[in-house]
Amino acid sequence: MKQIKIEAFSSPGCSKCKRAKDILRKTVAEMESNFIEWREVDILEELDYSVELGVLSTPAIAVNGKLVFTGLPSAAKLRDFLNRIILESVEE
Repeated sequence: MKQIKIEAFSSPGCSKCKRAKDILRKTVAEMESNFIEWREVDILEELDYSVELGVLSTPAIAVNGKLVFTGLPSAAKLRDFLNRIILESVEE
């Protein structure tokens, strides 16, 4: 199974960003997957990279280098998406 890399894009002082990171942190912990790795990306510190992925506003979430959520996803929506990615990587 391939490693799943998740990036949570945020900006300083963004209250929705904090909530998105909390949802992501909790969802990944609940899934107990050793295949999920995630990191926080401050768009001000990594502006070029953020623009390259198409991040125009925060919060945003990218999976394996592709922007998949622009805005705050629900925990259920995020969990469903990650489960689908895990299943796809098992089938490969």
